[in-house]
Amino acid sequence: MQQNRASASGQKGESVKPAGPLMAVLDLGTNNCRLLIARPQPPDSFGVVDSFSRIVRLGEGVGETGRLSDAAIDRTLAALDICAQRIAHHRVRHVRAIATQAARQASNTEKLIARALDETGIALSVISPEEEADLAALGCAPLVGRKYRGGLIFDIGGGSTEIVWLHKGERGLERRFAASLPVGVVNLAETYGDVARGRAGFETMQRAVQARFAPLADQTRAFDPACEHLLGTSGTVTTLAAIALQLPRYNRSRVDASWHQTSQLLSVVERISRLDQQALAKIGAIGPERADLMLAGSAIFAAICALWPSPMLRVADRGLREGMLRQMRDEIQAPRRKASA
Repeated sequence: MQQNRASASGQKGESVKPAGPLMAVLDLGTNNCRLLIARPQPPDSFGVVDSFSRIVRLGEGVGETGRLSDAAIDRTLAALDICAQRIAHHRVRHVRAIATQAARQASNTEKLIARALDETGIALSVISPEEEADLAALGCAPLVGRKYRGGLIFDIGGGSTEIVWLHKGERGLERRFAASLPVGVVNLAETYGDVARGRAGFETMQRAVQARFAPLADQTRAFDPACEHLLGTSGTVTTLAAIALQLPRYNRSRVDASWHQTSQLLSVVERISRLDQQALAKIGAIGPERADLMLAGSAIFAAICALWPSPMLRVADRGLREGMLRQMRDEIQAPRRKASA
């Protein structure tokens, strides 16, 4: 799938030949609001027509107050309004919009849902942790290496982290394990405050996350790094990959589906964990918007690599939205298959 990471102002992809109905999927996470408009292309791909991404920090303060703040809701609605305009511009009929951990956790999510529908026409649906893990796996599954028997997918989000273990069976990729823990870059950074922005804080966060995730590793002891690999998706992982590739600015075409020695990405983590926020902001692939959360994300990444040691890691700049596209495409095509049967 051809797509570039959109800036806060959005970025339009190249026009593609019609090969299926236009579909729009929107992922409202704890940190980001992301829209993807695409159409299916045979045999199992999508042509991107438009995309948009903006950091809205919806989950800011939710861990402390249990509520979405008015400022966070306003920021989110501004982004949703842009998404609604793009959906209307392309006259998309098939639309699905989901919200994840921050919306699951907050006690006043209904306020956001009602305002989103009333002010933008977008109907948000809060999905469960289990569905979030399934969609992430569905979106990343095509990147499980052909010469491997399976892969452990991890998606480090703003408010939660999903772990999904896929193994090749007689019917193709089969899910052996899936879990979602409410530990993400936003709530982890907020928990540790200013401590999260230095080397000592990084080490403290890594130990805490590793202890929290250890029971999951116990349930996946059969994961074999000799014939299975790690498959990471999220802003943290794609940013680490961009730095490892020495890209002056983020480039999705270079990052998505790239292979890395896990030790190389951990070397990047080691290096940036010793930088202050100002120095992190000057790194092109990080920038000022991600600088305050980069060490928290890196701590989660390092903990996962310690619990599931694997020499090779593949990076995916895809996930929930691509899983939603695949799911929606199959739902649209199902009646047609029955009619032609």
